[in-house]
Amino acid sequence: MPHPLRTRAFRLLFIGRTLSLLGDAAIPTALSLAVYLATGSTAALALVLACAMVPRLILLPLGGVVGDRFNARTVALTTDLVRCATQLFVGLELLGGAPQLWQIAVAEAIGGAASAFAMPTSSPLIIGTVEAPALLRANSLMAVVNSATRVTGPALGGTLILTAGPGWAFVLDSASFAVSAALLSAIKVRHVPIPHRSVLSDLKEGWSEVRSRDWYWTSLIAHAAWNGAAAVLMTLGPALAVREMGGKTVWIALLQTGAIGLLLGSLLAGRARPRRPVLVANLGLATYALPLGLLAAGAPAVLTIAAYGVAQAGLGFLGPVWDTSVQSAVPPHALARVTSYDWLLSLAAMPLGYALAPLAASAWGAEVPLAVAAVAVGAACLATAAVPGVRRFRAPAAKSGTAQEDQPGVPA
Repeated sequence: MPHPLRTRAFRLLFIGRTLSLLGDAAIPTALSLAVYLATGSTAALALVLACAMVPRLILLPLGGVVGDRFNARTVALTTDLVRCATQLFVGLELLGGAPQLWQIAVAEAIGGAASAFAMPTSSPLIIGTVEAPALLRANSLMAVVNSATRVTGPALGGTLILTAGPGWAFVLDSASFAVSAALLSAIKVRHVPIPHRSVLSDLKEGWSEVRSRDWYWTSLIAHAAWNGAAAVLMTLGPALAVREMGGKTVWIALLQTGAIGLLLGSLLAGRARPRRPVLVANLGLATYALPLGLLAAGAPAVLTIAAYGVAQAGLGFLGPVWDTSVQSAVPPHALARVTSYDWLLSLAAMPLGYALAPLAASAWGAEVPLAVAAVAVGAACLATAAVPGVRRFRAPAAKSGTAQEDQPGVPA
């Protein structure tokens, strides 16, 4: 099987996604600084972030329906153009010198809505441009790029802010979406159409596909627990690092170690071939309990930083392995809807963690919510090992590229 990058369609898709991920990675730093400088209010920043998040959460299931009804290339190209326009608008607003908060909020809301339709197309785009035996390597490449942009994106955003102003970060992101759309227009993506029915019927069918696979929906619960726990750590970790672990350099070191671990885990996923991929990936995700528990216990900074690197490596490993497992086991005509429910549960858990962590910390101290999050994520991920479908799920067969789930009573 040739390397995925030797396939023209995937190569162009890979380049386009790389550029848009890099542009997106520079935005959080630019957006937070730009809104705060323009308004002097953290509440205004929270409003803008909520305007981007809420439409995304509400529209994700509908985005899954659209991703299955239409060719993923058409949907992704359209959303790239929409996000190109919204980011350019925000960039010009900031460069104009007198940005209006409500206009930025509306633009971010439109961009958030577009992303709800774009996110479910990620798997259909890959299976539509890559042959089945090369799926794991293709997903690993995408995960490596995602990890690398998390490291380089903030640095790029910081450089643009310091040298040219935050508006240019949005202009760069807009340009990246324009290039991505141009590359998508030059490729063909295989598509399995679904019968035209009501949206409600399509949503029910997608949910039925989720419920029929115990390995899938139980893993989604574990992944949601991980996202909620990550929100707790991101909320309470900086204060603990500054007050009790040696200062802000400790927190920066922890984040950078985590970024390196994420990248290494993604690289490992492209080479490893576990027989029980879902089980192994979920057990790796359980390692996120380690840095949470060490933070709660007041462990030395070196141990906590190392544990966070290991935990992020587990996350980096899970991404490509999980995507490949889902792509090989879920029928192509339902893939966008099934993955939209995955995104929905994962994204919904994070605001919950952000909201509850400060309240719990103010009532009982930061150690209590960190310890609870450690127990929750460890128990949820480890508990998937008790699910028959998780244990029986086998890696995609080398020849056919289809996943195998052992039948009860049939030896592996």
